Amino acid sequence: MNTSSRYNIYAPVHKALRLFMTDTLAGLSRLDLDDPQDLAAGLDQLEALLDAASRHLQHENHFIHPAIEERCPGLSGRIATEHQEHLDAIATLRAAAAALRAEPEAAAAHRLYRQLATFMAENFEHMDVEETRHNQALWAAYDDASLQAIEDHILASLGPQEMSQWLRWMLPAFNPTERARLIAGLPAQAQSSVLASARALLNDVAWAKLCRALGHAPVPGLIHI
Repeated sequence: MNTSSRYNIYAPVHKALRLFMTDTLAGLSRLDLDDPQDLAAGLDQLEALLDAASRHLQHENHFIHPAIEERCPGLSGRIATEHQEHLDAIATLRAAAAALRAEPEAAAAHRLYRQLATFMAENFEHMDVEETRHNQALWAAYDDASLQAIEDHILASLGPQEMSQWLRWMLPAFNPTERARLIAGLPAQAQSSVLASARALLNDVAWAKLCRALGHAPVPGLIHI
């Protein structure tokens, strides 16, 4: 069975999550402990990442795993166990970040940086299992319309702030075709604000490619709907 064109429920959010993780790790690596604003910004982004990662795995637990278990009992067990391990790791990272915020210290900052790197390494392998083994099971058991319906339930559960955060990381993580597909699929009333966000996040070349994919003239600083 050719699955290259099948609906991939994992890929978009995982692209965003990987970029969110790597950008946060890079920020921690250059954290200036002598600059209170830089310290606060780096730790605030880490907290936002940990919130997003926690909610993401909960969405998978609540919406995707039941669909897998209905047709392939036991298949999601390994990933569900790893999700609990990730929640424990998130709690450890939160505590380390709070301690660093209260008492900035170089050794503690580097330790937090390494802890996040280890967490990311485990997550990257974890997400690969989901995008291979789990997707194969979903594609064998469900048609694309059913998978889209599952994703629609996930999206309906997101509040405006959470949706905005995911869009903030999806837009720069996607390729031009994916960005255009994302924006074109939004309600008309939401497209203007998302395009404005895209313009702020993308460089001129990426912005021009997005405009061409949407059929707009890439005029700098202007949004065309």
